[in-house]
Amino acid sequence: MNLHPVSLVGAGPGDPELLTVRALRRIEAADVVLADDLIDPRVLALVKGRLLRVGKRGGCVSTDQHFIHALMIREARAGHRVVRLKGGDPFVFGRGGEEVDALRDAGLDVEVVSGLTSGIAGPAAVGIPVTDRRATPGVILVTGHPGEGRSEPDWAALARTGLTLVIYMGVARAADITARLLAAGLRADLPAAVVSAAHTERQRHAVTTLARLPDCIAEQRLTSPALIVVGEVAAQADAARLGALAAPPEAQVMAG
Repeated sequence: MNLHPVSLVGAGPGDPELLTVRALRRIEAADVVLADDLIDPRVLALVKGRLLRVGKRGGCVSTDQHFIHALMIREARAGHRVVRLKGGDPFVFGRGGEEVDALRDAGLDVEVVSGLTSGIAGPAAVGIPVTDRRATPGVILVTGHPGEGRSEPDWAALARTGLTLVIYMGVARAADITARLLAAGLRADLPAAVVSAAHTERQRHAVTTLARLPDCIAEQRLTSPALIVVGEVAAQADAARLGALAAPPEAQVMAG
């Protein structure tokens, strides 16, 4: 029996209109879809085959990764068209590399369908360009939740780069991350922003300073899934829609 390749599909940041054409085709053609916890319900509504929830979310009860590997392999060997549906892009903090290795070790072909990662699309949703030659020569995407047994990012080294920092899964550790960045020499008044639930109906964001970032998150009750943006570009939030961002008070909070 000829087996179908397993497709690791990036579902993008939320809005189904941000899916790639190939992603939509794979989702609609799948016999079984193994979906991560944070996939937007509007994307899941496009699934025509069996939908299996295999949640992976930092700080919450998650499906064991080895179980997900075994489930994909079993379904693929049964001759099914299998889609592993992952938020954002499969290869950006999505364990996509681990899953590709597991599938190939099992003798299966794998296709990766890239998606729009939230580290770019989330800031863009509120008018923040993560790179802007007037403010920064580049951007760094980094996790604020390295996970058990993983090394902590070198925040001091990251601070010295002068690049925009886009921090995934960092809200719960914002106080610690902020303290490390300030200790490394970043300015207390450096613009910072938080974008929560980007490209969903729950989208909210706040613009503040690095020093006030933890207090802003607590005061505005900004929760995961969320991104933190640290750098001059954070001050450009909503400039695209409002014409210009007025000098913010302690924090400027808006619906998306």
